[in-house]
Amino acid sequence: MPNYRVVALPDDIATTVRETLKSPGYGHPVHSEVATGHGPCRVCLRAFRIGRDRRLLFTYDPFRDLEPMPLPGPVFIHESPCERHKEGGGFPRDLVGHKLTLNAYTRGRKLVNVRYVTDGEAEAAIDALLSRVDVDYIHVRDTDAGCYDFRIDRVVTRA
Repeated sequence: MPNYRVVALPDDIATTVRETLKSPGYGHPVHSEVATGHGPCRVCLRAFRIGRDRRLLFTYDPFRDLEPMPLPGPVFIHESPCERHKEGGGFPRDLVGHKLTLNAYTRGRKLVNVRYVTDGEAEAAIDALLSRVDVDYIHVRDTDAGCYDFRIDRVVTRA
C-alpha cells in the first residue's frame, strides 16, 4: 500500500458539472467534445480514447476547499458518469508513461519543490517529495499541456 492517497476530482463536482453544464464556482459554460487528446479524465484518472470518448471541458480550481487563493484552469471529465479513482488505489496506471510535473506545496499554496517525471519515475519522486517535512500535498500536472490532473496527499498513520 502506498504512503499516499490519490485525490481525483470529487464525484459531487463532476455530477454538478454534468447536470448544469457550468463550471463550479465560476459559472462558465462547459464545452463538450469528442476526445482529441489523452486527458486524463479528472474523475477516473483514465486516459481518454481519442476519437471515441466524449468529454467535458470546464474551469476548475484545484486549490478549492484547500487554500484561500484560487488558481483556476481547464480540466476534462468523461461526459458520462465514470467510477472515481480510489484514493488508496495507488498511482493511476494510465498515467505511468506520461510526462508529468509534480508540484510540491506547503500550506498557504507555497510551492517548495518541482519534479519532472517520465515513464516509471513517478513513485520514486512522490516518495522523495513526501519525505520532506515542508511538503503538505502534491499537484500532478501534465508537463506538455500544463493542466492539473490530480492531488496527492500523504497518508498519516497513527501509532
